[in-house]
Amino acid sequence: MAKANLRKVFPDHWSFLIGEIALYTFVIIILTGVYLTLFFKPAMNEVVYNGRWTPLSGIRMSQAYESTLNISFDVRGGLLMRQVHHWAAIVFIASMIVHMLRTFFNGVFRKPREINWLSGAGLLILGMFDGFMGYSLPDDLLSGTGLRFMEGAILSIPIVGTYLSFFFFGGQFPGMSIVPRLFTVHVLLIPGIMLGLLALHMILLVYHKHTHHPGPGRKNMNIVGPPLWPVYVAKSGGFFFLVFGVTALMSAIAQINPVWAYGPYRPDQVSTDAQPDWYMGYSEGLIRLMPGWEINLWGHTLVLGVLIPFLVFPTVLLVIWLYPFLEAWVTGDRREHHFNERPRNAPTRTAFGAAWIALYAVLLAGGGNDLIASHFGLSINAITWACRIGFFVAPVVVFIITKRICLGLQRKDREKLLHGRETGIIQRLPHGEFVEGHEPLSAEEKYTLTAFEQYQPLELPPSVDEAGVTRRLPFRDRLRVRLSRSYFGADGQIAKPTREQVVEHEEAEREKKEMAEEPRGS
Repeated sequence: MAKANLRKVFPDHWSFLIGEIALYTFVIIILTGVYLTLFFKPAMNEVVYNGRWTPLSGIRMSQAYESTLNISFDVRGGLLMRQVHHWAAIVFIASMIVHMLRTFFNGVFRKPREINWLSGAGLLILGMFDGFMGYSLPDDLLSGTGLRFMEGAILSIPIVGTYLSFFFFGGQFPGMSIVPRLFTVHVLLIPGIMLGLLALHMILLVYHKHTHHPGPGRKNMNIVGPPLWPVYVAKSGGFFFLVFGVTALMSAIAQINPVWAYGPYRPDQVSTDAQPDWYMGYSEGLIRLMPGWEINLWGHTLVLGVLIPFLVFPTVLLVIWLYPFLEAWVTGDRREHHFNERPRNAPTRTAFGAAWIALYAVLLAGGGNDLIASHFGLSINAITWACRIGFFVAPVVVFIITKRICLGLQRKDREKLLHGRETGIIQRLPHGEFVEGHEPLSAEEKYTLTAFEQYQPLELPPSVDEAGVTRRLPFRDRLRVRLSRSYFGADGQIAKPTREQVVEHEEAEREKKEMAEEPRGS
């Protein structure tokens, strides 16, 4: 059994390394987190600082903030470990999002990998919240502002918001319990769940095997690539140290989260450039773009300016995570798929993913509207209104443009299959016509361009059944047919040429070439 597993084949393509970056940075986070746990004191008891950072000498602060300063200035290698831990978390979330998008655009989420898709989505959302809790632990002015932001979101929940806030913070904000509670969740609960999801993710990966790109010798039910031992293990092991080295280099030369520059948290102060880590920036953008609307009803105030962003925040992620199940419902395909689809061959899916990225980018820009305004000398109101308009307009525009690009690339592939590759050689036919010579594609290239399946759009059944009674179709069926036509109709894909069409065009090109080579009369 060990011999069979060691000979397991892994496809050799650079895009698969993105998932490995996420795995290795998670290992780095665990290793550095264990080191930091030895010195961090998760307590909010007030102390007077008398450490090496003289600008804060004699300042009252929490024990959590004091221990963070001690780690940074008194513990050997402490500051580097803090930086490595934080940078690894940044790269971890970034690589998971890019890995998710690679999986999405290649259609890897299709059967039998639905559970793997959901486990990866769970890892991403847990990683985002664990990162938020991690940079909230030092109890500095920046992290305290983030917690205040979260408290406002909780308070906006109708009826139960106040109770939830008191339960979460252990009393009036900020209370004395939040840092110990965040510490327990950050180092124990969420990492434990993530380790379980990661184990499930890896077990399913090994069981289902990697998907691979179309090419010669590659079929839907086989895998082409090097074996796990010794080739893949050697390359993967070297890649781990490369990721660790690059992360350490970034941490050594690029400062991140200098808590000593912010000072301890005080509810009456907010730092000027208070920004969360980039992966939570879109939530900040939702708050900044939403008008400050309120509704006073029956003695209760409904703060729509916070409640609506609070509801949209998970929706932005759920839309991309639940999309694969919408596509499976539209196609009705229950077969197993082990091929990566080229993004151009799924125009609607690719356009949807690009529109989601555009929405995310607009919200990120909205979350940093003050920094954009100050750095580029622009009006913050103009930036806010541009992002508000872009929230609704940008995804639609990007969807249309991306879909047209995909259809154009499909037409290009069709022309290449029918006419061959352009040679750039201009030939003159005996009757005087000038034509460009085309070189036929090899069998491998033809296979690569045609190794995908095109679905046919669904059709509505007759409006009248066999007995002459008007058929009543439920809205669900009519919606599915409309979506199917949008996905796979004339405006949703370019039909692949048949084998007969390819042969016919190759014969026509061959005749043109023979005519061009015939000697011309005097």
